[in-house]
Amino acid sequence: MNAINGKIVWITGASSGIGEALAYELAAKNCKLILSARNRDALETVKSKCSNTEVIILPFDLVDFDNAKNHAEKAIAAFGKIDILVNNGGVSQRSLIVETDFEVDKKLIEVDYLGTVALTKALLPHFIKNKKGYFVTVTSLMGKFGSPYRSGYCGAKHALHGFFDVLRMEHQRDNINVTLICPGFIQTDVAKNALTADGSKQNIDDEATQNGMPTSMFAKKFVKAVESNAFEVYIGVKETMGVYLKRFFPKWLHHFVLKSKVR
Repeated sequence: MNAINGKIVWITGASSGIGEALAYELAAKNCKLILSARNRDALETVKSKCSNTEVIILPFDLVDFDNAKNHAEKAIAAFGKIDILVNNGGVSQRSLIVETDFEVDKKLIEVDYLGTVALTKALLPHFIKNKKGYFVTVTSLMGKFGSPYRSGYCGAKHALHGFFDVLRMEHQRDNINVTLICPGFIQTDVAKNALTADGSKQNIDDEATQNGMPTSMFAKKFVKAVESNAFEVYIGVKETMGVYLKRFFPKWLHHFVLKSKVR
């Protein structure tokens, strides 16, 4: 892809955080937007701040797998086609493995992996038919290496990398692109909304997230990655070095993470 200007973009998890910032950045580039998340009121607020462009609200829950095709049909009908699907919806985790209910692991897989896969597969025939399409999936640096208190989240994010790497291979012939965006610490409510051992929200922030990259800066780097058709991009500050340490010095990374304040 060259310039993203004027494209029709569908964003999940668009009611706050990264998704909200992407909506504003893409609206400024005259993209037509379809915004999805569970909270209709929050989506309406985001829509009201997207000036000089057309915005459609399509609320739903990612775990509503059975209706993924229906959601895709509604999204396509909004503007007649979709150029880019931004798979951004998800939830994080802050709990130790030994203390975490299995239902929490299950929910993390359902929201962070299966919900994204269901929606992607629902839209894939549209891209194949048009011989053009772009899946941009926001995973995490936790999809490349692990950290305590995030086992289920790491597992789901690692799974996304496997799925979308294969999708890229199988559908290159259909002119379908895939970019995996791996954020580090970004100034969002991801820590506050993270699931704890019993499935309840953590409801407190952490210092690393508070001191992370502003969402507006992230959004600009996101656009640059999409316009360059990057396969995989790591967006953060010093924490992105973990990807390379994992590859070349995995034991060193292991000991470094254990000594770090990771809650």
